Amino acid sequence: LAMAATRSVMRAVRVFEFGGPEVLKLQSDVLVPVPKENQVLIKVHACGVNPVETYIRSGTYARKPALPYTPGSDVAGVIESVGEQVTTFKKGDRVFTLETLSGGYAEYAVAAANRVFPLPDKLDFKQGAAIGVPYFTAYRALFQKGCAKAGESVLVHGASGGVGLAACQIARACGLKVLGTAGTEEGMNMILRNGAHQAFNHRDPNYTERIKACTGPGGIDIIIEMLSNVNLDADLQLLSRAGRVMVVGCRGRIEINPRDTMSKESSIIGVSLFLATEEERHECATAVLDGIEAGWLKPVVGLEYPLEKVAKAHEDIICSSGARGKMVLLL
Repeated sequence: LAMAATRSVMRAVRVFEFGGPEVLKLQSDVLVPVPKENQVLIKVHACGVNPVETYIRSGTYARKPALPYTPGSDVAGVIESVGEQVTTFKKGDRVFTLETLSGGYAEYAVAAANRVFPLPDKLDFKQGAAIGVPYFTAYRALFQKGCAKAGESVLVHGASGGVGLAACQIARACGLKVLGTAGTEEGMNMILRNGAHQAFNHRDPNYTERIKACTGPGGIDIIIEMLSNVNLDADLQLLSRAGRVMVVGCRGRIEINPRDTMSKESSIIGVSLFLATEEERHECATAVLDGIEAGWLKPVVGLEYPLEKVAKAHEDIICSSGARGKMVLLL
């Protein structure tokens, strides 16, 4: 008990009710969590912001955490302490996470040791916070669910955000022909610098015709789709025979004609990193760490916010005119 009385406190974002960005409350008297068996405590230097965190916060998502909670899963930082039976990490190690148990929008976060990975010196903490969800999701969409093969073509629809840039880098490194769309000139240039062979502006009314002209009658083998409630109907027209649309992001309903899938025996496949098995996560981690070592996996950091501006970050990730890299909170 005496020990509990001296436990230190930290700043952390807490959500006490579901709702808009204004429900994100920064508090300075949150107890620093203690790692249990097979867990580690990380001093957080940066935390990624993902669109899914805004859906969960609004209360409209399939997954609802118990209130109050701290959002955030992709953190990068330094191991502060380890729980019993942890042999893979020690105090002072630089790491990044795929998810946390206590929430990443905080000065300290507890994570299961098997969801934590070494952060090589060639990447800084901001880049470390841009690896977890985007790269694991992109790899899962392309290979575990999309069965991508070298020589196939992939269209990354909304390629300038965290998952999109990750998909471009991974697909290019694995021998696919990579096309990407973005909503700004800057976004298009960014995806060309990160693996895309060609870029298209999805605000151009004729952009799908330009993509068709580029791919020829064969069509596209795989589409990685970040905004399926807007693009799915058009995506089905762009696919090759046996082509597949990987639904990575969606913000609502859309009407499609299922006949479009029959004429090409094409597939619409949902992607959820949350449902990955232990083996699948291990496969993703291996591919990601290999990519960092090989030098082609280079996370692009976009907008940066201090913890005090977390509500603005949640607003901007949904309402901004075009993504340019992974959004991060800095601590």
